[in-house]
Formats: sequence, C-alpha cells, structure tokens
Amino acid sequence: MKLSHGLLCYVKNIDFMNRPLADKIRPLSLNDIVGQQHILGEGKLLRRIIEQGKLGNMVFYGPSGTGKTTVAYIAAKACNKKYYKLNATTSGVSDIKEIISDIGGFSSQNGIILYLDEIQSFNKKQQQSLLEVIESGNITLIASTTENPYFYVYNAILSRSTVFEFKPLTTSDIVKAIKRAIDIFQIDFKDNTITIEENALEHISQMANGDVRRAINALELCIYGALPDKNKQMVINLELAQQASQKKAFTYDKLGDNHYDILSAFQKSIRGSDPDAAIHYLARLVAAEDLQSICRRLMVIASEDIGMAYPMAVTIVKSCVDCALQLGFPEARIVLAQAVILLATAPKSNSAILAIDAALTDIQNGKVGEIPSHIKDSHYSGAKKLNRGTGYKYPHDYPNHYVKQQYLPDNLKSKKYYIPQDNKFEKNIGEYKRQQQQIDNK
Repeated sequence: MKLSHGLLCYVKNIDFMNRPLADKIRPLSLNDIVGQQHILGEGKLLRRIIEQGKLGNMVFYGPSGTGKTTVAYIAAKACNKKYYKLNATTSGVSDIKEIISDIGGFSSQNGIILYLDEIQSFNKKQQQSLLEVIESGNITLIASTTENPYFYVYNAILSRSTVFEFKPLTTSDIVKAIKRAIDIFQIDFKDNTITIEENALEHISQMANGDVRRAINALELCIYGALPDKNKQMVINLELAQQASQKKAFTYDKLGDNHYDILSAFQKSIRGSDPDAAIHYLARLVAAEDLQSICRRLMVIASEDIGMAYPMAVTIVKSCVDCALQLGFPEARIVLAQAVILLATAPKSNSAILAIDAALTDIQNGKVGEIPSHIKDSHYSGAKKLNRGTGYKYPHDYPNHYVKQQYLPDNLKSKKYYIPQDNKFEKNIGEYKRQQQQIDNK
C-alpha cells in the first residue's frame, strides 16, 4: 500500500547519531517512563491493560511533553498490532481512508492501532469518519489532545473511549529524565565524559515547567555547546543551562482550556481570601498579557464575591481597571495587584448574586404576576380612571422615610430574595430592616 506524505507507518530505524535526543531517549517500556504514576503505577488501570495487551479506544489528555505519544507507542507494541500515527493538524479524511483500506491486510491481521495526535484539530465530520471502524473493532483508536476532550472531542467518540489524563511532570521527574538522557547521549561521545552541575540540572528542570521534551531539547543544546576540556570532560554548568533555556515555558491559550482554568483559580483564590494565591494567578495572566480578561474578571468578583460586605470595592476596582487600561503593561500590573489584594483581603458576601439568581429562577419558572396597581406608572391623563397609582404612599412623607405597602405581585408578596449576610455592613442593613418591622407591627 502506498502511503500519503506525512502518514507514518511504524517507527522507522533511523541512524542513531542523527536522531534528535528526545527521540533517542524515548522510553521503550513503562518502567522507563517518568511521572504519570496515577495511571501507570503498579496496579493502575492503564498499566494493567497495556501489560495485558487488551487495548480499547482511548483518549490521552494533557499538556505537551508529558508522555502521551510514548505511552501510545508502548501500548501498540504490547498488543502486537500494526501501528499508524497521524497528526490531525496536517491530516484529513483521505489519510484515514488509506488506513481503513489496510484492514485485513497481511501485515495488519492482528488489527490496527491508530494514534491520532491533536484530535481537537479534526472537525466533527472528520471525527465522525472514525466512528464506524472503531465501533467494529477493526481499528483501535488512541487519540491525544492538549485541550479538554469534553469540549473538543465528538461525543460519540468519547462515549466509545476511556479518557486518561496526563499531568505535568514534577521537577524531580524531569531530573530523572535528564540523567537518563545524559547516559544515553554518552553513547555518541565515547571519548568524552558528559557531566552536569547540580544547579544547571535544577535550572533546566524548573524552566521546563512540566514538559520533559522542552527539558531534553535544552539539554541537547547544552551538550553540543559544551566544549571538552583537556581531561575530555564536557561540563554543563549553570551559565550554559541558562543560555539554552532562557525563558520558562508558560502554557496559555486565550481560547483554550488552560485560559479558563487560570481564570477559575484566580477568582476562587480571591473568593477564598488567599492574597498570595490570587497574586500568583494574576501573575500568570499578566505574563500572558491578557489585560481584558483580568479587568473583566475583577469587576465581576467585586460584586459577586465581595458585594454588599464592602460596597465600595466595586468603585475602587473600577478605578484600578480604568488605570490599568490607560497604562497598559508593564505598569498595569501594579494597579491590578492593588485591586487583587484589596478584593482578596476584603470581607465577602454573595448576597447580591443569590438575590438576582433567585429572582431570575422565579421569572424563568413563570412566577411573574401582576404589578400592584398602586405602584404602576400614573404620569399620564386617564391613569386614575384605570386605578393606576391610586393609594400609593410616598415613603419620604413618613418617619424614617419608610411606610409599609406591597411592592411585589400578589403571588410573590411574601418572597425574600435578598437576605443580609453576617458581615459588618450587612448587619447594619439587617438592623434597619428590623426597625422597619417594628414600625409595621405598631
């Protein structure tokens, strides 16, 4: 069968010396994989099904450089099936049809494993083209994605697959991978000894931000940049490591899952009165220069989470937001930090959002009712003939600017939407309402 350009069938044996380091050190067994112990540790589900060679359709979800491709290849080897790899960003339905045409072929008698990388790049029609063959069992699909599959993968595929989440690697995981990479790379330098200083090892591991591929790429640059000394020692020091990985990896996509995760953590940290965590997530958003999202979220938080506990918060935050929009980055970070610290340390109340949502629920459920006649508009001729405004009592004409009268429709007249909460400001509101009740009872 002739394969289209870009379609990979098997993993070819390429001259070892010319292969990238990340490819050279790619683990060939589960024992060599660092991290992902929650799914690949002894007794864990994914490890068990790979070791038994009993694969079903799966979706691997997680950040880049966390082992998704490697685990897919090891899984394919374990079940002795023909292995195809496609990248959804450069492939289409025609590539899938070529793989389907190989079903039942001599080399695919045991079945086919299709590893589809970046499946979120396939539209609904392209994903649907996989359904018939994965449902029949002729092809086992292992799809990978860096985006939340429950947002981007066609539901019919999800219902036929098991989702496994791959998590960012820890610094200690990446240290293990770097040490293993040096041992393997030493094969290319038989006459020289490669060593890495502890602070250089730590720097590369931390700057990778959970992405082992990024760490290995930085290490490869260091190795080729390290000149052997008279003792044939190739030493990777901190200066060399800093040059190879100058800026820490930071994942952020304004349209992606990570964007909403950061914003969620940002708001929940402020709501939870943790100024340190709130400033940390603000820093992520500042690093991504997502000024619009920061400003919008701060304005919402000021009313949703602080609200009536400190009503001036929204005014102060609005001023900070206006300043930030006028200043732009980098100066905007300062006034934004002020707003975040103010909100995180302010007393909290969600009485405003509870009140409006309760009222909206009643309206959506048809609980509306007729507006009482005495508070209807009466500023037109003929209003009295329609009994509009008749009997209305003007509160400012009464002591304490209050008089009891009905404002809600008859079917909702006893409804309480706003309930003052236990904070200093709303306690005063509660006291004022108690005074009103005393007047009502007289």
